[in-house]
Amino acid sequence: MRLHALALRNFRQHVETNIRFAPGLTGIIGANGAGKTTILEAIAWALYGNSAARGTRDSLRHARAADNAPVRVELDFELAGHRYRVERTLRGAELFLDGGSTPIARSIKAVNELLQRRLGMSRAEFFNTYFTGQKELDVMAALGPTDRARFLARVLGYDRLTAAQELLREQRRTLIAELNGLRSGMPDPVVVAQREHDADLALSEARDRAELASAAHASALQRLATIGPTWEAADAAREQWHALEAERRLVEQAIEGATRERERVTIERAGVDAASAELAPLLPLVSALPARRDALEELERLAAADGERRALAERVASLEEERTRLAERLGKLESAPALEVEQRAVLETSRRALSALESALDDARTAWARDRQEAETRHDALNTQHDELAAQQSTLEGLGEESPCPTCARPLGASYRDVLGLITEQLETVVVDRSYFRNRARQLATVPEGIADLEQRRLAQQQDIASAERRYARITAAVQEREQLQPLYLVLQRRVDEATQRLATLPEGYDATAHRTLRLEVSRLNALFTRVAQLQATVERAEPLEQRAEAITRDLATHGARREEISGRLAALAFDVEHHATLRQEYAGASQAVHQAELAQAEARGAVQRAEQQREGARRVRAELHTLQARAGLLEGERSLHDELDDEFAALRSELNARLRPELSELASGFLESLTDGRYAALELDEDYAVQVLEDGLPKSVLSGGEEDLCNLVLRLAISQMIAERAGQEFSLLILDEVFGSLDESRRENVLALLRRLHDRFEQVMVITHIEDVREGLDRVLMVTYDAETGASRVHASAGGAAGAEAAAWDVEAVA
Repeated sequence: MRLHALALRNFRQHVETNIRFAPGLTGIIGANGAGKTTILEAIAWALYGNSAARGTRDSLRHARAADNAPVRVELDFELAGHRYRVERTLRGAELFLDGGSTPIARSIKAVNELLQRRLGMSRAEFFNTYFTGQKELDVMAALGPTDRARFLARVLGYDRLTAAQELLREQRRTLIAELNGLRSGMPDPVVVAQREHDADLALSEARDRAELASAAHASALQRLATIGPTWEAADAAREQWHALEAERRLVEQAIEGATRERERVTIERAGVDAASAELAPLLPLVSALPARRDALEELERLAAADGERRALAERVASLEEERTRLAERLGKLESAPALEVEQRAVLETSRRALSALESALDDARTAWARDRQEAETRHDALNTQHDELAAQQSTLEGLGEESPCPTCARPLGASYRDVLGLITEQLETVVVDRSYFRNRARQLATVPEGIADLEQRRLAQQQDIASAERRYARITAAVQEREQLQPLYLVLQRRVDEATQRLATLPEGYDATAHRTLRLEVSRLNALFTRVAQLQATVERAEPLEQRAEAITRDLATHGARREEISGRLAALAFDVEHHATLRQEYAGASQAVHQAELAQAEARGAVQRAEQQREGARRVRAELHTLQARAGLLEGERSLHDELDDEFAALRSELNARLRPELSELASGFLESLTDGRYAALELDEDYAVQVLEDGLPKSVLSGGEEDLCNLVLRLAISQMIAERAGQEFSLLILDEVFGSLDESRRENVLALLRRLHDRFEQVMVITHIEDVREGLDRVLMVTYDAETGASRVHASAGGAAGAEAAAWDVEAVA
């Protein structure tokens, strides 16, 4: 795999960065946080999407970019003889092949799947192959034998066997737990057999009791059938006797009621005779009542008219008084509209004057505050400048000609006197200026007289306006009152006219004394008329009462004949109450015996059903026992199979580990021989995965620091080579991230020399570091800086110290 170009837009710190990669040894150099590792993150994101990025998808956007600003990464690379260009955004991705204009994949999912198939490795495998950090170079030396083997297995993907074996063991534990649960809950076969035998015995006994209960029930039914007809005949006679007795009681009650009714009619007939005697002298007296009522109605009408006349007269007087009062008030308010116009003009003039005063006061205050702030700011700045110059003067005087230059930090030497004189002169100027601005700030601390005068004038004007506003409010209220009173005056005038006209239409001539006398006379005649009506109603009942008396006589004769008939039928029936009671007791005893027999029979049948259910339950338990035994046999077989698989996984892992060390040793030995020009021809891993270097066929007992770095590097390269070969890819790209952090200068030079000697194996080698001293050993450099003002990273390309004519002519575009 070879990288050609990378373009970033709004990707983390990189607002717009374009990088073109070239073969050879390239260094990406910059301070921590400048955005170096972000370049690698952008490469990984372009290839594998969000799974290769830190944080959430939205966190990829540049912090100072707008919410809708596009985030875009474009990577151009070569793989297996083909040229690929992947363009990825937050919401989509496209993949182009061999310079084509039509993408071969258009969605995030399609691009991710296609690239992983073409690369032949997962994201983790890709990083373990092409990317190497300082921790990965030193990790095996710090691990024990077991952890070192686990590390290699994890990097090469063998840890998936361990995961599979753990899953298998978890399943086996589940099987064992289920098997133990089945066995603990499985019933005892002997108990099951005994339960089934007891259920069969109980069923036989219950059926015998059911047969005895059925026989007893049949006998009780026979006895009940024998006594039943006699009891039914006696009970029917009793019902007939009760019916005749009830009818006889009803006839006697009817005779008693008719007798009482005849007595009441006799009393009412006596009352009718008395009413006829009282009515005769009253009829002439009430004949004059209609004429007296007509006269009373006429006087009532005159009385109502007289009351309305007095009320209207009082209302007219009250309305006249109110109309006079309104007319006086309207006269006083006549000048209010003209005063309102005049006062409004005065108020507007005062407000314009106040606005002019406030504008002048604001201008004066602004100028005063500006001058005071400027004086204080200049004084504070001069204080700071004075302290800095005094400190520089003191440092120069203390160190002499060895003092560092304030600008470039180099020793001043012969320029010492000139620089000291310049600083002294600047310090004196600052002292003079600071004194002036201190005095100026003190002068401006007090409010100027002009501002105080303007404030007094503004306060007086505000008071005048408040007084004018109060007067204007009173005038406006008077205008509104006038407008409200005018319609009221017209309404009062109309009401007076209407009341006067109504007074002219009312009749006169009412006599209150005659009215009272006539009212008493009519009241007395009304009472007599009511009594006459009552007496007439009583007299009119004479004929109905006579008819009712005749009907009662007929009813008494009929009820007497019916009573004699019923008494004869009761004597003929000859019902014996004691004999009926004896038969009832015998029949009740027979019925109770049948009922008891039915209960015993039902209980026996229930016992049979329960016994059958117990026998069925015993049989189900036996069937469940057989099912559980069969399930336990299957689980036992599965557990045996899991035991065999566990052993096979352990054997396979041991075999892979046994093959791992020789293969790694062979690949690492090839790298070691190339890097040492044949001095060290072999590198071996013993059973504890400890590194041994062979010199002239013998293990080298002591390794120098540089040799340890060399061994760690070739072992990591061997691991990467093994992963790349298994993925079917050529291992041509190597990226080292911060591998110089713990190395001194000589060891850094040693690692750079080793990397340069790998050029025949790796077409592209990239080194990411914050140490600028290594640029002398690089072919080309990408310098990454961070602009705090814009919040953006900038990338500048240049040739390295080891670059020749070819590197000097390198066409690099890397701008932000």
